[in-house]
Amino acid sequence: MTLPADLDTDAAQLRQTMAKALAEDGVLADPAWRAAVERVPRHRFVPGFYLPADEHDTLGLTVWEPVTADLDYGRWLSAAYTDTTLITQFDGDEPDWTHAAARHGGAPTSSSTLPSLVVRMWADADIREGHRVLEIGTGTGYSTALACERLGSALVTSIEVDPHRLAQAADALHECGYSPTLAVADGLYGYWPEASFDRIVAACSFRAVPQALLAQARPGGKVLLTLSGWLYGYARVLLTVGEDGTAEGRLLPGTVSFMSARTHAAPAFGNPDHWAARADDGRPAAHSPQRITAATEAAFHLRFLAQTAVPDAQMTWLGERVLMADAVTGSAALLTPQGGGGWEVREGGPVRLWERVENVLTAYDEAGRPGPQTFTLHVYDGGQHLRHPHVPGLPLPRP
Repeated sequence: MTLPADLDTDAAQLRQTMAKALAEDGVLADPAWRAAVERVPRHRFVPGFYLPADEHDTLGLTVWEPVTADLDYGRWLSAAYTDTTLITQFDGDEPDWTHAAARHGGAPTSSSTLPSLVVRMWADADIREGHRVLEIGTGTGYSTALACERLGSALVTSIEVDPHRLAQAADALHECGYSPTLAVADGLYGYWPEASFDRIVAACSFRAVPQALLAQARPGGKVLLTLSGWLYGYARVLLTVGEDGTAEGRLLPGTVSFMSARTHAAPAFGNPDHWAARADDGRPAAHSPQRITAATEAAFHLRFLAQTAVPDAQMTWLGERVLMADAVTGSAALLTPQGGGGWEVREGGPVRLWERVENVLTAYDEAGRPGPQTFTLHVYDGGQHLRHPHVPGLPLPRP
């Protein structure tokens, strides 16, 4: 690839502009993190990525257009310094950026997270000089580079489950002068050879807090991660680890979602129509499914709370109807809109899925609809629970 001679100059100008904009938005309140953003060349970590086209294809699928310096230098470089997530891989397939082609649909499996969220994660973890840090999910390596710039490479360990991703990130890091400890490893198990850590920060989501991470954090150390599930409800939590290995912390506000750890991804559950046929016993629904499916902050938070009641359920739309299916217990719930804005629910199987969700929604309403930061997560040997003084019974079982 032949790049323009003034690439570094162009990139430095764009980097300064991005850092200024993030500072004005309140993201870069810490001068040390601002300095890191101003110095780390993000374009070195994203030689190619995909951006969505303006229109879907004839099947309604998103068309993802490849963007590289050879294809469109200006679009590539400006996007690299825009506060947006850049998708770098779909369905685990490693792209050949020298012969990149558009993709139709697919599930993103690797990305360069938007810079504001990267910095927010590091800042929320309360990282300070001298801290030894474990990053779970190296990805492109940009986030790792920021940590190295802030702390020094000797204090940074980063692990990645995808060997191809890690190899590319390692090349980019070393070319930029950073030398953190890198390893191909599953984030569920942390990285024992470099333990213990003052801070552990995960750039993927888990269905439950991995016990290995708590064991590898020093007493008083902190673990920042995102909890998710098969309903695609998300919540970030900052845990402080105690002397006895237990941990507790509050949920953090804000809408944040990360790709699931690959071993925690939702399984295929089959033909939705087959599951819909399992649902019977119709009754009026006490709550609309739109309360957890709407594109709002409140629905985003509620979907996570609902997930605690039905952790193995998945949800999909069948036209105007909503199906909830649980491949673990064989339970199903089918919600159908009725006249006047109401919904009918039909349920089948050993677990009344929507009834459990309704119980959570009702308790949430009766508690005054509290925000995420009023909930605490308690993790201990053998279990973990989400708690709120006015919302009873919110278990978060270990999968």
